[in-house]
Amino acid sequence: MLLLLGLLAVLPACLFSVKVSPLIEKISDHKDFKKLLRTRNNVLVLYSKSAAAAETPLRLLSDVAQAVKGRGTIAWIDCGDAESRKVCKKMKADPNSKEKGVELLHYKDGAFHTEYNRAVTLKSVVAFLKDPEGAPLWEEDPEAKDVVHVDSEKEFRRLLKKEDRPLLMMFYAPWCGVCKRMMPSYQQAATELKGTYVLAGMNVHSAEFEKIKEEYNVRGYPTICYFEKGKFLFHYENYGATAKDIAEWLQNPQPPQPQAPETPWADEENAVYHLTDEDFDKFIKEHSSVLVMFHAPWCGHCKKMKPEYEMAAEMLHGASDSPGVLAAVDATVNKAVAERFHISGFPTLKYFQDGEEKYTLPQLRTKKKIIDWLQNPQAPPPPEPAWEEKLTSVIHLAGEDFRESLKKKKHALVMFYAPWCPHCKNSIPHFTTAAELFKEDRKIAYAAVDCAKEQNHDLCKQEGVDGYPTFNYYNYGKFVEKYNGERGESGFATFMRTLRERDHERVGKKKDEL
Repeated sequence: MLLLLGLLAVLPACLFSVKVSPLIEKISDHKDFKKLLRTRNNVLVLYSKSAAAAETPLRLLSDVAQAVKGRGTIAWIDCGDAESRKVCKKMKADPNSKEKGVELLHYKDGAFHTEYNRAVTLKSVVAFLKDPEGAPLWEEDPEAKDVVHVDSEKEFRRLLKKEDRPLLMMFYAPWCGVCKRMMPSYQQAATELKGTYVLAGMNVHSAEFEKIKEEYNVRGYPTICYFEKGKFLFHYENYGATAKDIAEWLQNPQPPQPQAPETPWADEENAVYHLTDEDFDKFIKEHSSVLVMFHAPWCGHCKKMKPEYEMAAEMLHGASDSPGVLAAVDATVNKAVAERFHISGFPTLKYFQDGEEKYTLPQLRTKKKIIDWLQNPQAPPPPEPAWEEKLTSVIHLAGEDFRESLKKKKHALVMFYAPWCPHCKNSIPHFTTAAELFKEDRKIAYAAVDCAKEQNHDLCKQEGVDGYPTFNYYNYGKFVEKYNGERGESGFATFMRTLRERDHERVGKKKDEL
């Protein structure tokens, strides 16, 4: 017996079998590996110099495999094994060069994508496999170590209950640009105030946090809430966004400052003629060449264009042989004129000649373009056809046929959008290309609903659309979840491909049982 124990003690660790989760694919043959990459589109591979080196990461990856089941695949290749070594060599993997003798490489759509170099924790690896091209989690930033990162409603409630110190909670979304710009200041403040105040962060973009968003009036990101002994007191808003601003405010917390009302454009001193419902027709008749900008006070594109428009008006005002005048109409106040000319987006520029409407000019956005065009008025190029007018594989739905159409599809990803929305415009080509990839599959639909159309207002509200674009996934017409993944072709296609892989796996299991 002692002799046997002695022999076992000197045997190399690699001879002991490592317990591997059935969800992890153990690969030792190159053909099997190629087949895996051909049939799975989101694969994270652990290459190890030996079985012993793989033991600890495999325990973590077993939990990861369970968490991403149906959305990603984990594989293991032991480069210390004589047969598997050939696969490692062909794939140019060299775990021996790594400090811990393991290497994690990611493959996407059948090809190498990237080396995994983020935090090796369950949460980080799962987040990576759910969105391989997404930004790292906030808590992966070493500078954010003093921010309390909250993952669930249960954790959030527990934090409120147990924490006696004043607490500032940032509700954010990972894609939010304003949040990203504020995070460095917020985490600096967390470090400087450590021990006295608690600064926490929680990604509430997912649909599972609707209750929290409703409770704390989260209508945009970031929304920052201040608590004392678990009780919500104020929103931190309309104050500065530096670490110093946050620290000073926490020493004397105050309700949000009322924002100073904006001075209406018509009340500012400028060379633009500001028209109303009452004087519009008279002005247009008295001036033979008029360019009119229909705008709204809240419109960001209008604000951006305003200085250019004012400079062009100033130049025309001072010219002895001016080719025309520039006017503006606040369409939110002067609704009769706006309705008469069917204004549905802002800014809208219309040209009037000899008292009659002549052209709509979406291409004029700068001082130079405005002046050049007025000196030689020409019909604008024909507008690009609306998305629904183009021949694509996207199904365009309206209120009356929405549910019936989706009932026929096992998997439907629906994009709720508005034609004027910049984020929608960016997503449309990618969504359209993804739809093209699955056009032969009758069980799949990529669909779209134009929420700017009056006939779809009730539908969009009913489907929980509170911003554009919103993506909802439906199974035979029943809402399942909001899609919060990457908004590129790859993200839209991977989401649908994963669902179909899951279908095929279920069919395979049923056949095996028979």
